[in-house]
Amino acid sequence: MTRGAGILLSITSLPSSYGIGTLGNAAYRFVDFLADLKQKYWQILPMGPTSIGDSPFQSLSAFAGNPYFIDLDDLIAEGLLQQEEVAAYNWGSNHANVDYSILYENRFSVLKLAYERFDRNKKAYREFCEREKSWLEDYSLFMALKEFFGNKAWNHWDEDLKTREETALQEYREILKDQVAFWKFCQFEFFKQWYALKKYANQKGVQIIGDMPFYTAYDSADVWAHRENFQLNADGEIEYVAAVAPDTFSEKGQVWGNPLYEWGHMEKENFSWWQKRMEQYAAMYDVIKLDHFNGIVKYYSMPIGKNDARYGKWMKGPGKKPADVLAQAAGERQIIAEDIGTVIPAVRKMEQKYDWYGMKVMLFAFDGDAGNEHLPHNYTNTQLVVYAGTHDNDTIVGYYRDKTEYELAYMYSYLDVNKKEDIADAIIREAYSCIADIVILQMQDILQLGNEARMNQPSTVGINWKWRVLNDSLTEERRNWIRTLTALYKR
Repeated sequence: MTRGAGILLSITSLPSSYGIGTLGNAAYRFVDFLADLKQKYWQILPMGPTSIGDSPFQSLSAFAGNPYFIDLDDLIAEGLLQQEEVAAYNWGSNHANVDYSILYENRFSVLKLAYERFDRNKKAYREFCEREKSWLEDYSLFMALKEFFGNKAWNHWDEDLKTREETALQEYREILKDQVAFWKFCQFEFFKQWYALKKYANQKGVQIIGDMPFYTAYDSADVWAHRENFQLNADGEIEYVAAVAPDTFSEKGQVWGNPLYEWGHMEKENFSWWQKRMEQYAAMYDVIKLDHFNGIVKYYSMPIGKNDARYGKWMKGPGKKPADVLAQAAGERQIIAEDIGTVIPAVRKMEQKYDWYGMKVMLFAFDGDAGNEHLPHNYTNTQLVVYAGTHDNDTIVGYYRDKTEYELAYMYSYLDVNKKEDIADAIIREAYSCIADIVILQMQDILQLGNEARMNQPSTVGINWKWRVLNDSLTEERRNWIRTLTALYKR
């Protein structure tokens, strides 16, 4: 990876007239914005279809794209929709936050109207369905069945469909063939728009960093279609879930609730599910960030129904074998391994073996310990991606706003500032000036926003993934400052 800088901004956070960011005009203008600021990287959050809770890390599919991101103006330009039809729907009045309930009520109605006018005999569509059928067939039937059963989770469907008896599957493929085709249409439009945007970004000198979630949701096409890959009982029910052990950041840890992998079975199939995922990500992105990479060596398991991770325990992961598969499937794509938190030595060894990048987070650095690994003077190699904070953290302003002068004393001394208002820019400058090849800042931090703009607060539901950037939010003075830092530190 070339030494450079980039911005973390979810697709959901882009401005648009239709309630959520899309792959349309605002995404192209953001690429222009990055190029104007001499930024080389755009990091996004996972783009899978979301369900209850709206988390991109609890997706209905590990392979599908989020239909919310399909740009409606592009469909209007294709002649599949008319402007007045789209304008007749309510997309919410608050452009600073996503209202997922309104999207759920209205977005699919509009997309179905476009589907009714779509020519399913188009060569590009037929080629897409054939090329992606290894996951597309299961996903599209899964979504059609969810709709048919009132959006219930798959474990509450009729028994023959829950257990995927072939006769029942064939019967419902015929009964729901139009609905199945609709979900294929949505994926066709999503990926067509995505690859056009990625091509534009690359032409502008911007590389896309995509985030691959480590776990997938229980109520997903992947678990329904491949129960053998997950730790489920004989009835297909989940008994143990993924979690994060208690640490300095969370006294009770975090309960994610995702099903755990049946690594033994995956090994028998040479981790083919992981291989297919990485091959798709290698096609979609220029750089892949592997979420929660520690889990491949050692993962945390706890009984379902508990909301306190102190009830969990550590379990041994598969280690090197799936990592070999991921490295090979990634080809020439660079990988960032999320190795923050309690890092196992074996993780560091794997990073070195595969020449992958590690991570540092500036907001983790200022605990008063001069030996803290996140402090820039302790970095021992350049093959790092340094973040001020991630989507799971406070914004910089939110981090220091409620802290006492005593708590901030070490930070003041390290950054050579003497008041709170100077901290945010001092951290940004420190990140830009360090030896790490890559520095990534959240858009919220460039805009100097507080925790009202925080993207996610772990272990909470209903308040996350909503923040959106408004048009023309960044002043020219601020733009010039970022450009200056980029040139000053050869980013």
